[in-house]
Amino acid sequence: MNLIVQGRDVPTPSLKQLAKLTGATAIEAVSLTAFRLVVTDDSPRVEAASFCEENSLDCGWVPAGRHIGDFGLLVMDMDSTLITIECIDEIADMQGLKPQVSAITEAAMHGEIDFAESLRRRVSLLAGLDQSALQRVYDERLQLSPGAETLLAAIRAAGIRTLLVSGGFTFFTERLQSRLGLDYTAANTLEVADGKLTGRVLGDIVDAQGKADWLNRVRIELGLDRGQVIAMGDGANDLKMMAEAGISIAYRAKPVVRAQAAYALNQVGLDGLIPLLGENGRKG
Repeated sequence: MNLIVQGRDVPTPSLKQLAKLTGATAIEAVSLTAFRLVVTDDSPRVEAASFCEENSLDCGWVPAGRHIGDFGLLVMDMDSTLITIECIDEIADMQGLKPQVSAITEAAMHGEIDFAESLRRRVSLLAGLDQSALQRVYDERLQLSPGAETLLAAIRAAGIRTLLVSGGFTFFTERLQSRLGLDYTAANTLEVADGKLTGRVLGDIVDAQGKADWLNRVRIELGLDRGQVIAMGDGANDLKMMAEAGISIAYRAKPVVRAQAAYALNQVGLDGLIPLLGENGRKG
């Protein structure tokens, strides 16, 4: 068993303390910000997790035999995962309604209210907004999360396919698909009439179950089993899809998501996933 330790800064004294705590037989550098501790007994999991949290480090236990080539599909959430913003909150800001919409978004991401209902409520507040506001959000406010392009390059090099599945909107997922070379996308479609948002969503809403269904649809199409799927997200509406994957990653996520995911990345960027995928999982 290996313990992967990552952080914005990983001090040598901290690594040595952690090695002593876990009885590690070796410390190997994976990159400048990631290290592998070779451990024969993973029983001190709780102690290791507490130590890392106290020292602002991310850690995860990885089977020694795992290889990045074992995986065939990476499924990612969009808002606050692949990108740094919640698109609907920024759209609402164009309408002067960001505080109201953000409050509903936050409650939905914590699992406090039903996602589909929360989306309908938020979108209804956007009625009458000029469609050009969507392009402004994409051009002026949308940024990729740190490490996104490094992660996608490694995933692509390993032959792993990508699915961006979002409770957000096709306007953004389709542009990101084209920009980043993603294989599949799924999201909600905003209704537009006479160049303005109507305040309604077309078709079935991609909610928590919808995300899980899309994961399985693509997984089956690719002929993969669940163990070959990686799912990453940050909100409560990602939990069902994460439960369908062999590996689940909570990225700067809400507590309810961190508690249920196999791994949590709180300190490092999206490329922090790479070392967790086993041998040949090396950040550039």
